[in-house]
Amino acid sequence: MRLAGKIGIVTAAASGMGRAGALRFAREGAAVAVVDLDDEKAQAVVQEITRAGGKALALAGDLRRDDFAREIVGRTASAFGGLDFVWNHVGHPGPAAVEGVDMAEFERAVDLNLRTVLVTTDAAIPELRRRGGGALLYTASQSGIQGSAYSPVYSAMKFGVVGFVRALAKRLVREKIRVNVVCPGMVDTPMLRVFVSRPDSAGPRPNDIEAVVQQSTALNPTGRAAQPEEIANAALFLISDEASFITGVALPVDGGATA
Repeated sequence: MRLAGKIGIVTAAASGMGRAGALRFAREGAAVAVVDLDDEKAQAVVQEITRAGGKALALAGDLRRDDFAREIVGRTASAFGGLDFVWNHVGHPGPAAVEGVDMAEFERAVDLNLRTVLVTTDAAIPELRRRGGGALLYTASQSGIQGSAYSPVYSAMKFGVVGFVRALAKRLVREKIRVNVVCPGMVDTPMLRVFVSRPDSAGPRPNDIEAVVQQSTALNPTGRAAQPEEIANAALFLISDEASFITGVALPVDGGATA
């Protein structure tokens, strides 16, 4: 098993890519804290893991609360005896519009894409040091390595995540703490539907959300969206010891969209 004996946290782990990651990491031998706002769905993921013989813990709460963003680290380390990795996967699409921007949505996007990343990382670093090293993984987007005309605010947030990761990787490398970020393209998840259904001052969009999804994903070089498990596989590699000489990397998992 590629994560045998490891202990980790996955945020936004009750659905989509986060859920796929929690399940994948558990199958590879890790004890996993499943963090999400939705307690019922988080518990369902934990039950799926434990039924398969794995170890998991559900931690439900709002990561916009600094105390909870830190608490997940202490509760995981206490429950399982330490911490070896964190996948900071939580995020928010934010407003599509720039003209007439909804500032409440902007602030929510800042909190979920940047603030919680910083606060949870602050809490996690001492625990990783106690284990002699570990891995910090983040989720950005293809929009964090090239601009998105449909999501300027989201691009700004995810460029920020990539910059944070590259700087932090240099800061922590001598302590054997690796820091990387996965940059998905379009992934077939509920969040993709949220993205394409946002009001956009750049122009109207069709009312049929699934039609928009199909039109958008058809533009990918592969002609399709990724499946959540394909992102989870990339995350597994970056977290595992197989990536022991990889840090500061923003890995596109986008079917060639940014090639």
